[in-house]
Amino acid sequence: MTFSDAIRTCFSKFFTFSGRASRPEYWFFFLFIVIWNIIAGIIDWQFFTQVAVTETETSKSVTATSTGPVQSIVSLIVFFPHLAVAWRRMHDTGRSGLYALLPILLILGALAVLVFGIGLASQFHGGRLDTLLTEATLLIVIPTLIVLFVSPLLVLWWLARPSEPGTNQYGPNPYEVVP
Repeated sequence: MTFSDAIRTCFSKFFTFSGRASRPEYWFFFLFIVIWNIIAGIIDWQFFTQVAVTETETSKSVTATSTGPVQSIVSLIVFFPHLAVAWRRMHDTGRSGLYALLPILLILGALAVLVFGIGLASQFHGGRLDTLLTEATLLIVIPTLIVLFVSPLLVLWWLARPSEPGTNQYGPNPYEVVP
């Protein structure tokens, strides 16, 4: 599969979460996303960056801010095709597509533990239960943070794995299918 074939395939299967995607299909589309994000960042930097210069008697500071509208638009356009091809790529390695969402789900879980754990602890102003709930929350959050750092690497490793040979529960091997 060529670079242009991968892009065409991913955009034509915009919301297709069934089937399998080969490594070149996923990684060429990923490269396409990186290239377009760099281009969008350059456009945002050139046209949408506001520079503010602040001078005092002893110093001068320059602040550049940008809302990044072009990068936001590019990210919205490629979000579902990228999710769909990652989902299909997981199928190609014999795993459920939900594994592509693993880091996002873990981040949401860690935020829920923090919000509810610390929020619940704050209801008991300064008592022993307050301290106990805060410590319990921290005991849960620390391993969760470790898993948060490892999970993207694990998903990356799964996405880089070779195709499962033959037909699996998600369909035929894309390398073995004759068009």
